[in-house]
Amino acid sequence: MKYRYRAAERFWTSFYRLSPAQKESARRVWSIFKEDPFDPRLRTHKIQRLSANYGRTIYAVEIEGDLRLAFCLEGETVVSLIIGTHGIYKG
Repeated sequence: MKYRYRAAERFWTSFYRLSPAQKESARRVWSIFKEDPFDPRLRTHKIQRLSANYGRTIYAVEIEGDLRLAFCLEGETVVSLIIGTHGIYKG
C-alpha cells in the first residue's frame, strides 16, 4: 500500500529536542519508514495504553535503543505523532 505522510506539530517539537545523533538515527530510519511503516526492520508494534487513551490504534517503531516514533493511520495517511523515549507511551 502507498501511504501519504504528515507530522503533527507535537512531532516536530519533540524532534527538534533530540540530540544531533538521535536526529541522524531518526533520518536513517525515515528512509525505511516512508517506504513501509510496517517493515519488519522497524519492529512496528501497537501501543495499547496510548491506543486506549486516544480511542484509535497507535503504533510505534524502534529507531535506536530507547528512541521510538509513535504514529497512527488516518485512512491512507500515516500521521507521525511524537518521537522520544519510552516516556512518550504515557501519553
